Amino acid sequence: MELRKLNHADAARCAELEEILFPGETPWHREVFEQEFIQPYNFYFGVEDEGLLVGYAGLALRGNMDYPEFEILTIGTDPQHQRRGIGRMMMDNICHIADLKHAPIFLEVRVGNEAAIEMYKNYGFAHLGIRRNYYQPSGADAHTMKREIQTQTPIQTQTPGEE
Repeated sequence: MELRKLNHADAARCAELEEILFPGETPWHREVFEQEFIQPYNFYFGVEDEGLLVGYAGLALRGNMDYPEFEILTIGTDPQHQRRGIGRMMMDNICHIADLKHAPIFLEVRVGNEAAIEMYKNYGFAHLGIRRNYYQPSGADAHTMKREIQTQTPIQTQTPGEE
């Protein structure tokens, strides 16, 4: 398995996975991914297995360079490839980026998605609150979660969007 940056050509596969992973909601279409990939403060990467994209994640830099924060925009693993460490590989990368920038990470996760919630807790995320009717059109609620800064001193590195 290989972790790599996503590009325009990956948008269709990401949209296909969204349809599978988020039935009954408003999954992102190919065009949404294409637009997301070119935003200067977003970083999208995925996991490829034998030439097939089997996982994807999007991370956004928020705030400013003096007090950065990150937000997980999306993360998903092909159901046929779950429980093989793909989610952990992506989360390790997300947390590493935030740690290099001495920054917290925020996310929303569907109420009832216990596997994801447990994974986030294992990465140090804590529950902040509930966003009512977050997912549409179902109206499902989302937990908001935050992982506090995990490093003691900021390290100067390149951040998504600083290319």
